Amino acid sequence: MKRIIAALLVVLASAGVAQAEETLRCGSKIVRVGMTSDEVRKYCGAPTTAEVEDHDVRAGTRLVGTTQLHIWTYKRGNSQAAAILEFDEGVLLSIEYDSKK
Repeated sequence: MKRIIAALLVVLASAGVAQAEETLRCGSKIVRVGMTSDEVRKYCGAPTTAEVEDHDVRAGTRLVGTTQLHIWTYKRGNSQAAAILEFDEGVLLSIEYDSKK
């Protein structure tokens, strides 16, 4: 029983860490996955760069369509990693940090 509880605590702690990485602070506001591109722009302003990539949509191995992913980059100064935000249909899917950008 103690092993099950310990394993459960590890899983819950990992989930909390993953969620914390899915945020971006813009001034006094926090941007989270699931927000719209309009909300992000309101909180963070215009991105430093914006790109559009076409991606295939598949059901198993079958191609069922395409979608456009909008990728915004916010450069946040020399001492902070650039924030890379990915949107699909105007909804924020992910936030990643890249010190190289």
